[in-house]
Amino acid sequence: MQERTSLEDSLSGIGKVEQQLEDDIGMIELGEAEGDTGVVAEAEAALKALKKEVARRELEALLSGEADGFDSYLEVHAGAGGTESQDWAQMLLRMYTRWAETHGFKVEFLEESEGEEAGIKSATIQVSGHNAYGWLKTEAGVHRLVRISPFDSNARRHTSFSSVAVFPVIDDSIKIDIKESDVRTDTMRSGGAGGQHVNKTESAVRLTHIPTGVAVVCQAGRSQHKNRAQAWDMLRARLYQMELKRREEKAAADQAAKTDIGWGHQIRSYVLQPYQMVKDLRTGVQTSDTSGVLDGELDDFMAATLAQRAFGTPGADIEDVD
Repeated sequence: MQERTSLEDSLSGIGKVEQQLEDDIGMIELGEAEGDTGVVAEAEAALKALKKEVARRELEALLSGEADGFDSYLEVHAGAGGTESQDWAQMLLRMYTRWAETHGFKVEFLEESEGEEAGIKSATIQVSGHNAYGWLKTEAGVHRLVRISPFDSNARRHTSFSSVAVFPVIDDSIKIDIKESDVRTDTMRSGGAGGQHVNKTESAVRLTHIPTGVAVVCQAGRSQHKNRAQAWDMLRARLYQMELKRREEKAAADQAAKTDIGWGHQIRSYVLQPYQMVKDLRTGVQTSDTSGVLDGELDDFMAATLAQRAFGTPGADIEDVD
């Protein structure tokens, strides 16, 4: 049913594009016949917007990977640097939350560890909606921020790093067998907002898969039982994503598999001082609208990365490909 709904949505979208194209052309012809330049200009603007919509739908057609249509987990981890990196991690978390909400995705906070003075040490959210993982997987990697520190009394420029990890939410149709003996379970008091109850009970659960070292934390609810179940889902999803990546590397089918989530593998730089620029180091796409990007305007970066993966050339533009 999920696959059928997805196909119906795609076909419906194509029909809407065709109808909009006919309507816009008709408006231009009508405006020209009556000498109404305002109507012509309005219809031409609508055509330009339609062109962007078509390009986006073409990119979505590239989201045909095994897990691309799934919901997604997204983790943000502050790098070394204390308050600076923790504040940057919180800025990234807000950026992705705004992006998701703007595109109609549902966002659920699963874990958040606050910094000592400001920001966060780490956080995990679940982004639910069609192709959530397909879009967000382009954001996995290390993000670098350069700015005048608001926490430095001498107003010096600082460089901060935070990493983003993305993995798909898997359903019951995908079986991931994990031996319970291979998993260490730790319980702890939840941190961050949530009221007195959260801080008085050890409801947060951390699972560590000993053979791989993969660890997940869930503190979304007050019930340790529910958090444990959610953590197991997250752990299965992480191990599934690792298997997907292993297959991609072996087949050399996905160039993104070359970018590991490590401090030596930056994917994007955000410079706020002495000038303003956000530049993706993989595709070369850049913009001076730093406030827009930090407010969730990430589509151009995601689209360029998807096109590069599909067509194998840095900064490939889907509109330039036959």
